[in-house]
Amino acid sequence: MEKMKCIVVDDENMGRKLLEENVRQIPFLELVASCKNAFDAMEVLQTHEVDLIFLDIQMPGMLGTQFLQALNKRPLVIFVTAYDNYAVESYQLDAVDYLMKPTSLERFSLAANKAYHLFQQSHTSPATIPVEPLEDFFFANVEYSLVRITIPQITHIEGLKDYVKIFIEGEKRPILTKMTMKGLEAKVGPHGFMRVHKSFIVNLRKIESIKQLRIKIGTYDIPVSDAHGAELMEKLNHTRP
Repeated sequence: MEKMKCIVVDDENMGRKLLEENVRQIPFLELVASCKNAFDAMEVLQTHEVDLIFLDIQMPGMLGTQFLQALNKRPLVIFVTAYDNYAVESYQLDAVDYLMKPTSLERFSLAANKAYHLFQQSHTSPATIPVEPLEDFFFANVEYSLVRITIPQITHIEGLKDYVKIFIEGEKRPILTKMTMKGLEAKVGPHGFMRVHKSFIVNLRKIESIKQLRIKIGTYDIPVSDAHGAELMEKLNHTRP
């Protein structure tokens, strides 16, 4: 079994010790270093090959999120924090998972296995797994013309009776086209979009904040239905242990 080389970064001594002990319980993890702040971690990354970081967020000198943004080459990262208000930012930074302290070994193991799956995928020869490239655009019929829509630029989609409104980043007015929400969800879903309400699909990477089942994207306030709330939090790596 190929092991993942990992480091833990936490300014609290007890937090580091618990992370170190959890790492030792996972057979495919190899602890390279234990760091008390982001600056120590940077030094380790300059001299060691690291595949995974277990990273605290609220640390003196530099937040864990700021540290991650400063890296040119980013290992996989799992945030481990006592604060729940960084979940959206962690998703935007492509974190593998977001663990709340205190973290059970079971929840820690689930996150580690998720990281190991990604690690194995990245170390598999592309020739052995043919992958169809995802089209990042589609054409919509708008006022008797076919208009090309680039999927990553969509912020959210609102469903009307027989039409949909497609909101594009930087555009003042949405695109109105005759299309079903189900058909549109199939097109954009693989690109990080999620149906959060019977009438709304959102680009998860464009979410700015979530409060009381309301999503904020720019000036728009988008409802989240009770049926989709738990799934949304799971997708944003916000599941509590």
